[in-house]
This record gives sequence, C-alpha cells and structure tokens, in this order.
Amino acid sequence: MNLDNTDTYRYGQLITRSDALLVLIDLQEKLMPVISGKDHITENVRRLLAFANIVGLPVIATEQQKLGPTLGVLSESIRDFKPLPKITFNCFGTESFRDRVDATSRKTLVLTGVEAHICVAQTALHALGDFRVQVIQDAIGSRTPENRDVAIERMRAGGAAITSTEMFIYEILERAGTEEFKAVLPLVK
Repeated sequence: MNLDNTDTYRYGQLITRSDALLVLIDLQEKLMPVISGKDHITENVRRLLAFANIVGLPVIATEQQKLGPTLGVLSESIRDFKPLPKITFNCFGTESFRDRVDATSRKTLVLTGVEAHICVAQTALHALGDFRVQVIQDAIGSRTPENRDVAIERMRAGGAAITSTEMFIYEILERAGTEEFKAVLPLVK
C-alpha cells in the first residue's frame, strides 16, 4: 500500500474533502439562547468554520424565517456569507437550498445546527435518499437534551453516520506533518 498517494487507501465510510459539504442549519440569534449546550455548540461550529476555511470546504448556511440572523461569531467566519432563508423545517423543502447543494456536486453532507430533532433530523432523513450524511454530534442541539438524544438515535437508525468535531477534522486532514496540519492544530488543542 502506497501511503503517499491518498487516493489508493480510501475505503468504506471515510469522508473525503473533495466530496464533503458543511451545512449550518439555523444557528440564529433568536433561537440559540434557548438551546441546551449553546456555548459548546457555537464553539464547535466556529472551529468547523475555521477548519473549512483552511482546507477549502464549501459551506451552506440556512436561516429559519423570523428567528433573526445567524450568530455574528459564525457568520463572520464564513467567506462570502450568503445564508439561505427558509420557512420549511426540512432544508430540502427550500428550492434555493437544493439548488445550492446541487451546484457543489458534493455527495456527503456534514450537518450542524439546531434544532436537532426538527430541522437537522428532517434534513438528514430526507438527504439519506441521495447523499451520505454525517451529523456532527457535538455541533447540534435542541432546547432539551432528550430531544437531541432522540434525534441522534433516529438519524443513526435511518443511516446517518454520527461523528464529532475533532473526528471530522482529523478524517479530512488524513495525515500529520503537513503545513495544513500545522495550521489546523490550534483548533484541536
């Protein structure tokens, strides 16, 4: 096995940077104050956005109508921030979301956001028909931990892979010792 050629040893369920799309669902000013674990979620999403900027991953953000703008600490971290407004819980119920996802040609959706048991779960369960779905467990939330836990169970049972912020970062990086790894290291220390 030639470990210098990353294309020769990719197997199974590993996420690849060429196929991943980071999705931020409804991380908004009027909603986040009532979310259980909001500070932890916000920090992990901030780390994911910084990582996406370093490695060049595309990002799509949604905003549920009437819940205010995306948190400033997050929107400021997204290059060319253009959130997609929506009134549907399932992001795929919004044509502009479907169009933006299709335009990336990516087939692995990496989901973050709130509320886990509503918009995140409905989006994940819909996407599983056409996409690989990874849910970043420590970057999703609900008003109650119970609703978040039920959402994780349902998404997993439906076929979504449940992962964590650091697990995702290291999986995309693939190796240590590179300039990119050095740039990312402060995000995981």
